Amino acid sequence: MRIQRRTRRTMVATLAATALTLTAASCGSDSGSGGGGDGGPVTIWMSLDQTVVDGIQKQMDAKASEAGIEVQIERVDSIDKLIKTKIQAGDTPDIALLPQPGVVASVVELGAAFPLDDVLDTAALESSMVPGSLDAGTVDGKLYGLLTSMNVKSLIFYPKKAFEKAGYAAPESLDDLTALADQIKSDGGTPWCLTMESGDATGWVATDWLEDLVMRYGGVDGYNQWVSHEMPFDSDVVKQAAGYFEDVALTEGNVLGGSTAITATPFTEAAKPMFDAKGPACWLLKQGSFFVGPDFLPEEVFANLDEELGVMGFPPAEAGGENPVLGGGDLAVLMSESEDAKTAMNLLAETDIGNEAAPVSSFISPHTDFDASLYPSDTTRTIAKVAYDSTAFLFDGSDSMPAEVGAGSFWKEMTAWLNGDEDLDKALTNIDASWPAS
Repeated sequence: MRIQRRTRRTMVATLAATALTLTAASCGSDSGSGGGGDGGPVTIWMSLDQTVVDGIQKQMDAKASEAGIEVQIERVDSIDKLIKTKIQAGDTPDIALLPQPGVVASVVELGAAFPLDDVLDTAALESSMVPGSLDAGTVDGKLYGLLTSMNVKSLIFYPKKAFEKAGYAAPESLDDLTALADQIKSDGGTPWCLTMESGDATGWVATDWLEDLVMRYGGVDGYNQWVSHEMPFDSDVVKQAAGYFEDVALTEGNVLGGSTAITATPFTEAAKPMFDAKGPACWLLKQGSFFVGPDFLPEEVFANLDEELGVMGFPPAEAGGENPVLGGGDLAVLMSESEDAKTAMNLLAETDIGNEAAPVSSFISPHTDFDASLYPSDTTRTIAKVAYDSTAFLFDGSDSMPAEVGAGSFWKEMTAWLNGDEDLDKALTNIDASWPAS
């Protein structure tokens, strides 16, 4: 699930392909409606935090000046909703940073995007970027979306001082993770801080868990087949993944407050019990990189992040085995064929595009050769390294599924199962039945 500006994003339906007859302007004309092809500035829209936008603009200004072009970046709200309206109106930017592969695919289907294979040096990007990140923006075998900023979800946070004092170690496999939880219980503690109440979006925490586990048990191909529904929810791989999560969530003594607290407690409160004055009330929290912020951590912990908060990667199924990472991010899409827009796209593809944004914001670069010393904390450097060391970067599955599933039945059925309203087999069968026919 994608999180924006430290709060749960408002879910919207995936842009549906419509029977539109688009004019040349609305499809992305040679000049682009932003004016990048007629001597005006190249326009770039994004919905990232303003500090990220400002940092990228500052870096782009220097690069654009040297390249002999002008670039104007505008922050817009909910670009995933806005872009369809603008396509219909023939009023698109030259480049748009879109938050999900499904949105990129919809823009491509509407004829409003241009492929990047002959615009960018894709071979150089393959060697520079996190493995699999180019696949996220590939539609029908062509690259349309370039991952420009990323967030990381395959993470486990823990109370660093208490964890080290207890002598606990980062698990190297899922079995090791189970053994760590059992050790914490035998030492008198509660292993998991697991909460997921999020209003109408309750259930997304469980979908993130299941996604991480499916990619570990099913591998990259199995995960992608599941996301596209070539492999159904009631398949053996998904049941194996759900079985592991069931052991975490529903085993007595594993979760603070017991299983009934999981869906009743706001997800925003999950990390705080780790830093109870009497000692950790729970020890392990699986969450995304967005959780490293003042909205989710006690004030004193956020002020001393590197000393107080530990973070490690969610382990692979087997020690030393394939170790994919679940994440999200913003994909730059070319909506104009102007030479200036193509030049700007190449500037966005450079490793140092985040040099000004990284020190002052939540920006994480998808380039493994990015200067990690620019990140504002060791915590952020560790989070980035989890992605850089992964065997594949895979986008959040529920964001790529049809909206009635990813933001509908998947959330609801996971919640019903964890609440004890239905068994796992029934929940998975119901999700399969909700998948649209076309």
